[in-house]
Amino acid sequence: MATSPADLIGYRVEASDGHIGSVDKHSEYVGKPFIVVDTGPWIFGRHVLVPTSLVARVDTENETVFVSATKEEIKDSPDYESGQTDEDVAFVRLTEQYYTNDHM
Repeated sequence: MATSPADLIGYRVEASDGHIGSVDKHSEYVGKPFIVVDTGPWIFGRHVLVPTSLVARVDTENETVFVSATKEEIKDSPDYESGQTDEDVAFVRLTEQYYTNDHM
């Protein structure tokens, strides 16, 4: 990804099958970057962690991030709760495991 995850804050996020929210912040755990997506009212205001490896492309002109996951896959991902930190090893592992499962 040519654009830094920190530069994507506020960008619209599009799953492979439609809009899912916006980039709320970025997180990095031991060199593994993620974006935190605020899903807004779409799934009750959840925040989810999405590995930047799922970012298919970034449209800087339209401030949109396209991810190679469906809305359902992101909806079913673990919650990123307010106050969690990059040092929450168990959560990061749970998230990595979710996105590397066969359903992805």
